[in-house]
Amino acid sequence: MKIAVIGLGYVGLPLAIALARHFDVTGFDINAARIGEIVAGKDRTGEVSTDALGRSNASFSADPATLADVDVFIVTVPTPVDDANQPDLGPVEAASRTVGRHVKPGAIVIYESTVYPGVTEEICGPILATESGLSCGTDFFLGYSPERINPGDREHTVDRITKVIAGQTPAVTDTLAEIYGAITTGGVFRARDIRTAEAAKVIENAQRDINIAFVNEITAIFHKMDLSVHDVLDAARTKWNFLDFRPGLVGGHCIGVDPYYLAAKAVAVGHDPRIILAGRSTNDGMGAFIADSVAADLHANARVLVMGLTFKENVPDLRNTRVVDIIQRLRDLGHNVTVHDPIADPAEAAQFYGIDLADGLHGRFDAVIGAVAHDAYVALSDEQLAELLNADGILADVKGIWRSRQIVGSRRWQL
Repeated sequence: MKIAVIGLGYVGLPLAIALARHFDVTGFDINAARIGEIVAGKDRTGEVSTDALGRSNASFSADPATLADVDVFIVTVPTPVDDANQPDLGPVEAASRTVGRHVKPGAIVIYESTVYPGVTEEICGPILATESGLSCGTDFFLGYSPERINPGDREHTVDRITKVIAGQTPAVTDTLAEIYGAITTGGVFRARDIRTAEAAKVIENAQRDINIAFVNEITAIFHKMDLSVHDVLDAARTKWNFLDFRPGLVGGHCIGVDPYYLAAKAVAVGHDPRIILAGRSTNDGMGAFIADSVAADLHANARVLVMGLTFKENVPDLRNTRVVDIIQRLRDLGHNVTVHDPIADPAEAAQFYGIDLADGLHGRFDAVIGAVAHDAYVALSDEQLAELLNADGILADVKGIWRSRQIVGSRRWQL
């Protein structure tokens, strides 16, 4: 069985490496520079080690000609939203057109990209049929197995998690079970059909988003009462069935995006998704809330250091990071903001957000905001933190990184 993985980002590359232990695998990406890095043994996402890349039997290419004679295509391209928070199916449609030009009779096209129910069969299938000149469901077949990659997570990797699968026919589902069952110790779950599998994926992240939104809302409430939500949660989580969600910025390629896919489909079928959109509004407003709260105790034109830009600790992923909301709000208020991140790619920060990352932790500031709990920041000593602050400066702790620290001569702010 010859398999091609289309899109080699956080999802596609680890999947290709895992599959190549059992099948003939080609990893395809339209970004030739990305292919060059992978071939050279470098994964900028940090999900696959240089050693694992070197040992893999997978081949990698940006040449569509390598997709000829493929039996199974697995599409793992991103599904973002546009500036109006509406689903942007451009990448998955483009990938479908590329695949469609190489689909042969009997081929299976599996989608892992997160979408709302119906996209695989109602949008992707017709594109594949048009490009190939073949009949979907007769000449070639569809499958869906939602990705569950959690960037930086070394426990819930693609070779350990349960894979939800669904095929256009029972025989196709059997093939998906053979493929994914070969690579994961977590087994497979056969969903009722493709739309059910699509729906399961999109609610996984919407559920987390709503739960985090609740904690973010009570954070704002307790802040007005001069209570730390972290202290409150310490007490509440002693109850055996308390759901242990934490406050903060909700970004990344999944939780901050996928609920909009479900909401868009809900509107299309005539339902007002009030809870889903309320959760999104609450979480999207956290950056401004944090910035305004810190700025309330700053003088005009204050010097502020924001520590961390990635959407999550200890990963270089800048996609949909909401730290930019803090930075932009502080700048709008007239403050001078310096941004530091030890693992983010400076070129990507400049390209995507127009932010020039500082090359080190230098100087003194009127406020230091710990926005991302990178290990490098957790490891800073009290003396190192104190050296970054002007007299009576504010140490703002968004993630509870330094809750137990006593920094002499500083003021503390935390959620």
